[in-house]
Parts: sequence; C-alpha cells; structure tokens
Amino acid sequence: MQPPGKIASLCAVHLQGLHKPVYHALSDCGDHVVVKNTRHIAFSGNKWEQKVYSSHTGYPGGFRQVTAATLHRKDPTAIVRLAVYGMLPKNLHRRTMMERLHIFPEEDIPEEILKNLVIELKQPRIIPRRLDEYSQEEVEAYPKLWIPSTDYLPQ
Repeated sequence: MQPPGKIASLCAVHLQGLHKPVYHALSDCGDHVVVKNTRHIAFSGNKWEQKVYSSHTGYPGGFRQVTAATLHRKDPTAIVRLAVYGMLPKNLHRRTMMERLHIFPEEDIPEEILKNLVIELKQPRIIPRRLDEYSQEEVEAYPKLWIPSTDYLPQ
C-alpha cells in the first residue's frame, strides 16, 4: 500500500549510489534494488482512472494512451518500473541502473536473488490500520470529541 512515487524516489537513490559516502557522479557505485508486492501499490485520489501513460509506436497513428488501472491490470510491475525510470538521471548510466532493479508483483522472489539480499529498507509510508483491525478496548480507550452545547456560547 505504498505510493509508486515514494517507492521510486527511494529506489533511485539506491540505484545511483547517492546513499554512499563514496558517491561520485561519473562512477557506477549503485546497488541492486529488489521491490516486491508491486501488485498492492496505492494511488491517492482518482489517479487510477485519471493518470494516463502515453507511448508512441513510431508509425503514423501509433500514439497510445492507457490509464493506470488498465496498465496495472496488464502488468503489475510496469507502473513502478516507469516511475523509477523517470526519476533516474537522463544520461547513459540510466539503462545500466535499470538493469540492477528487480521488481516482483508478489512475495515470491527467486532463490538466487533472495540469498544475496543484505539490507531491508523501511517502508516510505506507514500503513494505517483499518477500523476493523482495532480491538474493542482500543476503540473505547480512544478519546471522544466533546462538543459544547450552544447555551454556553456568547450571543
């Protein structure tokens, strides 16, 4: 339940190596980044239907536009991949950095990638709990809103 933009900005920093003290713009010191559960990304507002991804085939009349919901149904990793690609610097290193990005729509990651994982980054946004996930004691202990009656308000 993370927004793709926040995931992409975090991935772009690690793919470039900006988090390392030895970073240099001309050196290739980025890390491999693994993103899982991209099937469960979250957009705010009506972006599922209003956000449009455009492409062109190169042929006359080949301009294609697709909404975020349609693109996500077709390929659950495409939105995150396009977001990361857009946040990387527009130079010759961008393709090599994208090769270090591994995106999976679900929890299952291949064993050869899983055994090389070293650090798990914290989620960029805290996932709020739904109302049905609170116990009855927590609901009763939550402070109630007190609204004064109109008798005490100045006229």
